[in-house]
Amino acid sequence: MKIATAAYPLDVLDTWADYTVKLSAWVADAAAQGADLAVFPEYGAMELATLQGPEVAGDLERSLHAVSSVMGDVGDLHAELATRHGLHILGASAPVFDPAVGMRPVNRATLYTPSGARAHQDKQIMTRFEREEWHVAPGGPLRIFDTALGQIGILICYDSEFPLLGRALAEADLLLVPSCTEALTGYWRVRIGAMARALEAQCISVMASTVGDAHWSPAVDTNTGMGGIFGPPDTGFPATGVLAEGTLNQPGWTVAEVDAARVAHVRAHGVVLNRRHWADQAGRDGAVTVERLR
Repeated sequence: MKIATAAYPLDVLDTWADYTVKLSAWVADAAAQGADLAVFPEYGAMELATLQGPEVAGDLERSLHAVSSVMGDVGDLHAELATRHGLHILGASAPVFDPAVGMRPVNRATLYTPSGARAHQDKQIMTRFEREEWHVAPGGPLRIFDTALGQIGILICYDSEFPLLGRALAEADLLLVPSCTEALTGYWRVRIGAMARALEAQCISVMASTVGDAHWSPAVDTNTGMGGIFGPPDTGFPATGVLAEGTLNQPGWTVAEVDAARVAHVRAHGVVLNRRHWADQAGRDGAVTVERLR
């Protein structure tokens, strides 16, 4: 299969038609490059707040509600594009007010298939900004999606930095990591997490990023990143584990051809077997003896 992962700039949108044109062009471009899966980043949907004007887009709380209010139409557009172009799409995540979860929004990414099916994954662990200023809530449980491309798991940005969340998705062949990071330090934290999870689970991880300035927003005003597709540095994969990476802060798709059979092969015949040997840590991760050497 071919995977396309985005370095996605956030724009000011005057009308819904502007968003339709932009998203349609991005998906058509991924499809033209032969992509079977297109991955958009965390909080890429925040540009939709500009549809209600600069005053709303520039207000933290009002921008949450503005984006959440149009996510039904956003979902229908993604579903139509996935069917039209015959590819899977992980839509950019968005704040969503879901009464089934609580009074505060969750950070939700939705996966769309060419058959018209769709399902979502909510972020599990909030960053300081999300919990202290935005008051975004942890959402529903982790899921694995059984698709025509294989088993897919999603860890949204900060979630990728937690090994136990990655382990919960260890049956996944593909681990999607949509991200939104302000500084280069944040980009590398998520990238290191994505690469570490690929190492531990001996799978392929796919990182998408927001890029560029969006000074109209107090939440996503500065964005640093690029697309990346990673595997374990082992049998059947590059020595670095890097299948493809983009150019820092340059918008566009990063594309790589991926053979899912290599995941099964490395899990069975890798030089190391991290995934299989995970349980060997049990009993060795308890109380640590401190020996004084000074």
